[in-house]
Amino acid sequence: MAGLLSLPAVASPVAEIETRSAVPVLPAGLVDAWWVDGSEGLDISGLSFCDGELLAVADKVSERIFRLAPESGRNAVALETKADFARPPLPDDQPVLLKARIMHHVSVPLSMDFEGITCDEAGIYLLSERYNRISLLNQDERRGEWLPVRWSEAAKARGFLQQFNGESEGLVKAGDDFWVALERDARGLLKLSAGDKVGWDFRAIPAVDGLDFRGRSEDIAGLAVYDGALFTLERNAFAVCRRNFDNLKAQWCIHYRGIEEGPAYVYRETSFGKGEGLAVSAQGIFVVLDNNGAGRVAAPEDSRGLLLHLAFPELPMEKR
Repeated sequence: MAGLLSLPAVASPVAEIETRSAVPVLPAGLVDAWWVDGSEGLDISGLSFCDGELLAVADKVSERIFRLAPESGRNAVALETKADFARPPLPDDQPVLLKARIMHHVSVPLSMDFEGITCDEAGIYLLSERYNRISLLNQDERRGEWLPVRWSEAAKARGFLQQFNGESEGLVKAGDDFWVALERDARGLLKLSAGDKVGWDFRAIPAVDGLDFRGRSEDIAGLAVYDGALFTLERNAFAVCRRNFDNLKAQWCIHYRGIEEGPAYVYRETSFGKGEGLAVSAQGIFVVLDNNGAGRVAAPEDSRGLLLHLAFPELPMEKR
């Protein structure tokens, strides 16, 4: 099957934008879109490019990672199995809520609630929202293993992770550091440097005046790293922003509400934004929508997820 290399290249991302009070917020350009065959009921929740493959996790699958190989000119892509593995055990070195303990024993598919995926030369890492913990996939033994770093207690003491199912939502590895997205009420980022075992470097996310959350929670649902910058998926504003690593200020943002809620793609339930996974490469920006089982307006019986391929924005020279 032809893979991602068959996709047309789009404009390269712009370089650093001079820090300004007004951040460019531009409409997203849709390059392509694919309905994800086999995603019904799984709720795809995380994306990452790993060794040239677009990998995914789903929050209703705890022992499998997936591969997507979208092709330009087609309107669907198969959700293929990349690897099956045994989930990690209940963590024995941190407090675990009774609800999570019960879930672990009564429902294997729902026990981990994987929301993020990233990789490096050591392997593939998965983010569990259920435990606010990172699992490394031991590919030789085909099982997940918890990394020692844990941040639930530290994050809650600082006002994060206050909402059940609104906790750790995105993960990316950048050099020696992990970045974790803390979803909402309040939202933020956690930088985990090498050797950090408890989580201490919590960051606020600078607001962007041009983003409209329409009265919904200001949230963050996915992370990606590309071209020396951190990309944030700000789901309830239907936006992706390119941010500076040092101060997290946005350099530019694109908004895709007109695409997600357009007649060709809109789902029947629109109370909240549906963007869950984010991956960025030279080909552009990829966002996967988690429809939480809802059908779409144009075909109510169709409950597949949707993968969007968005272009980098074209900016005037003075803003590059």
